[in-house]
Amino acid sequence: MTGLCTGRVAVITGAGRGLGRAHALAHAAEGAKVVVNDLGVGLDGTGGATGPAQQVVEEIRALGGEAVAHGGDITTTEGAASLIATALDAFGRLDTLVNNAGFLRDRMLVNLDDDDWDAVMRVHLKGHFLPLKHAAAHWRAEAKAGRRPEARVVNTSSGAGLLGSVGQGNYSAAKAGIIGLTLVAAAEMGRYGVQVNAIAPAARTRMTEQAFAETMAAPEGSGFDAMAPENVSPLVVWLGSAACAGVSGRVFEAEAGRITVMEGWRPGPTADKGARWMPMEAGEAALELLADSEPPQPAYGAR
Repeated sequence: MTGLCTGRVAVITGAGRGLGRAHALAHAAEGAKVVVNDLGVGLDGTGGATGPAQQVVEEIRALGGEAVAHGGDITTTEGAASLIATALDAFGRLDTLVNNAGFLRDRMLVNLDDDDWDAVMRVHLKGHFLPLKHAAAHWRAEAKAGRRPEARVVNTSSGAGLLGSVGQGNYSAAKAGIIGLTLVAAAEMGRYGVQVNAIAPAARTRMTEQAFAETMAAPEGSGFDAMAPENVSPLVVWLGSAACAGVSGRVFEAEAGRITVMEGWRPGPTADKGARWMPMEAGEAALELLADSEPPQPAYGAR
């Protein structure tokens, strides 16, 4: 390894398994000291155990790295504050925050109840906001004290947040919200030396291997495992390092050996009457504009 993150301290949420574990190990391999956060809950967010986070810590230490576990609930103010405090108490600084924690409660919209909506919004969206808020407050204070950081935040969205996914209205909405949060945070925090980006990964995790079993299956033999979560982590490590100076407010898809810069909403064909439209007239203009525009990609699972 190159020591890309030597001297840096990285906090990674949802790091007990899957993508988060891969990110934690990859940061440690590049020299970072790592705070491994995980509640140890089931796929639907129920239950909880400190075991997964501690197991990753032990893996990092066995490889010669430094890490500590954090089992707090980052969807609460107390848990998020203690997450940042853990990094500062254990290692004396904070350089990188990787927001990764999440779970699924999939239902078609007509069957999606309030609790399943609120739970997914809480973990994915609030679980990004609160750690980001507390980390940003620390970095702002550092900058105002004349110690401008080279701080990095990597948020985790999804293809579902970019295109939508049938049966995942709550998850898609939360992941789309994370992109909006990323853009705002990048704009607000740049003056303090904080860069904020997002990834939309595709990899084999507990959340994907059941929903997309055939696509996510590991190959037989020794061929390239395209859906291994470790394929996503190199980009996350780079985005979490000082080497990505000047890159902020961007969204990347990462899958297998492919990295794509997502270009988001941009103005397309436009009609301007210079006065108020009549309803049918507005509709006719809209149809003409649609005929000249690029068709949207279908949502995942759409027929």
